[in-house]
Amino acid sequence: MATLVKIPTLETARLRLRAPQPSDADAYGAFLESPRSAGVGGPFKASDAFDRMTMTVGHWHLRGYGRWIIADKATDAPLGLAGPYMPESWPEPEIAWSLFEGAEGHGYAEEAAFASRKYVYDVLDWDTVISLIIPGNTRSEKLADRLGCYPDGMFDHAAFGPMTIWRHPAPEAV
Repeated sequence: MATLVKIPTLETARLRLRAPQPSDADAYGAFLESPRSAGVGGPFKASDAFDRMTMTVGHWHLRGYGRWIIADKATDAPLGLAGPYMPESWPEPEIAWSLFEGAEGHGYAEEAAFASRKYVYDVLDWDTVISLIIPGNTRSEKLADRLGCYPDGMFDHAAFGPMTIWRHPAPEAV
């Protein structure tokens, strides 16, 4: 008997949301060791990239959903991660996003977040979802606003500290 992990691939106009691949490790490692990873608990060692990618795959196995690598549709270059996410310490499932160096300012996170939200509402049949954002992360706050999200309280995480809960619009509103 075998255990199979099914990670669907989503496509948008410019992006492919796909499972992590070994070839993503260098770009992911550069992100992990940079200050950009502070929003996900970093910085970490670049050598942690492979193990953290296996955690992403494991999330799909244990929860039935998870984050995808955001890849350029034309080149397959990894641009970041996005998708539904629910660590044990979270108050409820969220749509998370992180972009690698050089990927900001192109609308990739917004495109990936919209596709992720469509997936959680249409495929997973959720009726609500949040995004957790560390106060002061203005780029993510502006993105949440563009996604139609609104602040819905605070969550105080033991490791990350206070985070704003941004509630996504209900499925019937999008």
